[in-house]
Amino acid sequence: MSYTPNNGPYDALSPENAVLLLIDHQIGLMQLIDDMSPETAKNNVLGLARAAKTLGLPVILTTSRDWGPNGALVPELAALFPDSEVIRRPGVINAYRWPAFREALEATGRKKVIIAAVTDATCLSFPSLDMVLDGYEVHAVMDASGAEAPGQMVREAVVANLSKAGVNIRTWFGVVAELIADWRRDEAQGWPLATGAVHDHLPSWGYLLDTDMAYGTGRMTPPAWFKEGESEPTGRTPAVGTSAQSG
Repeated sequence: MSYTPNNGPYDALSPENAVLLLIDHQIGLMQLIDDMSPETAKNNVLGLARAAKTLGLPVILTTSRDWGPNGALVPELAALFPDSEVIRRPGVINAYRWPAFREALEATGRKKVIIAAVTDATCLSFPSLDMVLDGYEVHAVMDASGAEAPGQMVREAVVANLSKAGVNIRTWFGVVAELIADWRRDEAQGWPLATGAVHDHLPSWGYLLDTDMAYGTGRMTPPAWFKEGESEPTGRTPAVGTSAQSG
């Protein structure tokens, strides 16, 4: 049987079929996060948001009562999407049940939804459960969402409840890797994604690149065997420290 690269039975997320929903990441509400530091939560949501922008996904932003103690949208998110309308809800907790938000989602024409929200048990759970029943494929990004106190207990309860309802439980880098699928697929997106959002918001990846002299000096030259569009390398030599024969 002949196989083609990056072709399988799972209908994966892609920049062409998915939409990102960012729910209520507001400076006041961020203080409610108890399962990780607010700094970690902000780092993760910014990584997800920057990746979505690099890959060209539609992104829908919303806040709830942002004139009171909930506070304004996290400034870094506002700066990342300066031309995007923030859908401001006056108090309806479930963003999906606010008409302007639902209309914005339907206008994208996309049924694969990536969602992150400031609090797991409410802002994340309520719209996710509704969207599943309305026929959306929902991917809840847990590390770009926060659990209110007691953090670990809340997170475990939310994961169990959402999983039972058919929501996909995800992490931000897992979603990003699925979206890009193949770093060669589009060098205009793949390389900026790796050296931008992933480098800056996934420290281990950043360290990996920063310790590579080829990356640091701008000489990321493919090996001689690499041919764009080929599914298999030809003439590959054994890796350093290995022999041509392995057991």
